[in-house]
Amino acid sequence: MRSEGRPWAVSADGLVVTVRLTPKGGRDDIEGIEHLADGRSVLKARVRAAPQDGEANAALARLLARTLGVAPREVVLMGGATSRIKRLLIRGNADAVAAALEHIAETAAK
Repeated sequence: MRSEGRPWAVSADGLVVTVRLTPKGGRDDIEGIEHLADGRSVLKARVRAAPQDGEANAALARLLARTLGVAPREVVLMGGATSRIKRLLIRGNADAVAAALEHIAETAAK
């Protein structure tokens, strides 16, 4: 079940989020929702970490955990380890995480 135009979907374990990551982005930040040319929606994020030895992926997991108020161990990379487009599972209460993501998306749009 995907929220209309949103880059996340409820799964049995929590919420699966599609993220477009910019490593070496100068700051750790979630910048809202972006629509790709192929029609997909992604959560746009940037981290200071370099894309080597999994540092940028780990920084993204920490950023999402801190922003969404979940433990870092609850954010799991499901796909896209070497790609800019990543799929992450955020385990826990999917409704609460989706609400937090909605708030981030609204705040970033302003």
